[in-house]
Formats: sequence, structure tokens, C-alpha cells
Amino acid sequence: MHTQQRWLRHLIVLVLLYCIVATFALPAFGDESQTATENKSATQTVSTTEPDKKLIDLSNPEEALNPDKYLELLELGKNWLLEHGPSIIIALVILIIGRWIAMWFAKIGRKAMTRGNIDETLARFLSKLIYYALLAAVVIAAADQVGITTTSFVAIFGAAGLAVGLALKDSLSNFASGVMLILFRPFKVGDAVTVGGVTGKVDQIDIFSTIILTPDNQRVIVPNSNITSDVITNITAEPTRRIDLVIGIGYDDDLREAKKILQEIVSADRRILSTPAPLIGVSELADSSVNLILRPWVATTDYWDVRLALIENIKLTFDERGISFPYPQQDVHMHQIT
Repeated sequence: MHTQQRWLRHLIVLVLLYCIVATFALPAFGDESQTATENKSATQTVSTTEPDKKLIDLSNPEEALNPDKYLELLELGKNWLLEHGPSIIIALVILIIGRWIAMWFAKIGRKAMTRGNIDETLARFLSKLIYYALLAAVVIAAADQVGITTTSFVAIFGAAGLAVGLALKDSLSNFASGVMLILFRPFKVGDAVTVGGVTGKVDQIDIFSTIILTPDNQRVIVPNSNITSDVITNITAEPTRRIDLVIGIGYDDDLREAKKILQEIVSADRRILSTPAPLIGVSELADSSVNLILRPWVATTDYWDVRLALIENIKLTFDERGISFPYPQQDVHMHQIT
């Protein structure tokens, strides 16, 4: 990286020196330039009355082998370089230095936004926006230096933009969705989400797509348009979550004892929050069981650990206390007819 920067600095210095030499050398060729200008005016005057004529007619052997024609061609090339060469050199210098300045401004802007506690994804997007906006201005300035009319330049870009927009409709939809995700921030890098039918941890948010890492460590790339057009579930947005468990016991089991056991299990786990208080109650008298609900609140980071521990402790404790888990069953009554 440092080597490339050093070579770039050397190139810029050489180009500047060449521009200075070319600028001071032009007066030496003043007479030739004036002659070239007069010839050019005369040529334009003749062209209004006569049809265009080739510099060298290759179909004519005598003219194709005439060295004077090639000397005339070289003279025209020399005059063209003397007239337009410095402008082209200056345009290249504008492009090189302007691109470097655009990169520098984008880097400074990103550092400033990072220090201002702006989200990393938003800072990266805005820095790229600054870079490309400045680069477009540099390209227009270089084109103006060469002599290209900027109004026609903008018109060409507008027509090309319309054609590209129609051809890349889906990509532009992803781009617009990416801007919405970055500006409104329904989730950030590191959140656990369900988006576009995929559940996992957000690894990266780009302009066109979002990268999700699934719990089994698969890398899924979801187009941003699929995210904004569907429901977004941010699993880790809030600091606390509620665990919902349904426990079925037999109709012959002691209901009060079962609720007491659940209360003891909840009270023994310090990871379960006391506020809001855990809810324990009877939710349903089902066909084969009496269903109890257990709804404790825990920190979001402890959700799965507490859930798995609760299910295991309930099974072990119910077995020790004689509380059964009934299987789905159906009673069949047979009557003998004599």
C-alpha cells in the first residue's frame, strides 16, 4: 500500500513537471502554432465549399507511397499535440489528484462519524456516498478541461442512467431497500433477527444485500428488497424476553402440588427475573391432560440457557414427586350383546 502511494506521488510530480515544461515551451512553437491555426481556418473554409477529402488515399498507390503525405500527417499530429496535449495532461492530473482528494475526504468523514458514535454501517455508506459524489465532480471538471461540453455530458449520463435503471430495476429496488435499512435501522450488526424467512445473527448490512449467519453457522445472503417487503422480527432488540412453556399433567395428579413444584423451580433459578413476576396457572383442560403454563421473564442473553434448564428440571422434579406426564390416550368401551 505504501509502495503504491509512493509511486503515485512520483507520477504526479512527473506530470506536473511535464506540464510546466510544456507550458513554457509553447512560445517557441508560436509561429508553427499560428501557421497551424491559419491552416486550420483555411481548411474549415474550404470544407464548407468542398466535400471532405482523405489525408491519404490508400486506394491510390502513388499517393499511398508519397512520403510528403506522411510528413504532412505527422505535422498535423504535432500541431494537434501542441494544441491539445497540455489540456489532456492537465485533465489527467485533475483525475489523479481529484481521486486522491475524494478518497481523503471520504476517509476523514468516516473517522468523524465513527467518533460521533454513528453506526458503522451508516458511516461506511455515507463515506462511499461522499467519495462517489466528489469523484463525479472531478470527472466533470476533467472533461471540461479537455473541452467536452458538460451539458451534453450530463445529458448523456442522464440517458444512460435511464436505460440502466430500466435494465436493473430489481437491483435498484435492493439499493433503495438498503438505504431504508441503513437510515431507519430496524436492526444492526450483531442482532438476532428473522428476515426474509431466515433466522440468524446479522453479520453485515450492505447496500444491496444483508448477510445472516444461521445458528448452525451457515452464511445466508438475503436481498434487501426481500427484507423490507416482509415482516422484520428483531429477536434481541429488547433487553428482556419471556419464556412460554406448557406442561401437561394427568387428571389424577395433585394440581396444587404441581403448581408448588413449578414455583420452587422458578425461585431456585437466579437468572429468572422477579419483575415482572413469573406467571403459573392452568391454561386448558385438554383431552388427556391438564395443561399448566409457566411464563418467567429473563435477560435476552439468558433466554435459551434458562429455557433448556427449566424443561430439564421440571421433568426430573416431577418424576421424583410422582407427577405424571400423560400420553395421548383414548378409552374404548366394549359392550357384549347376547
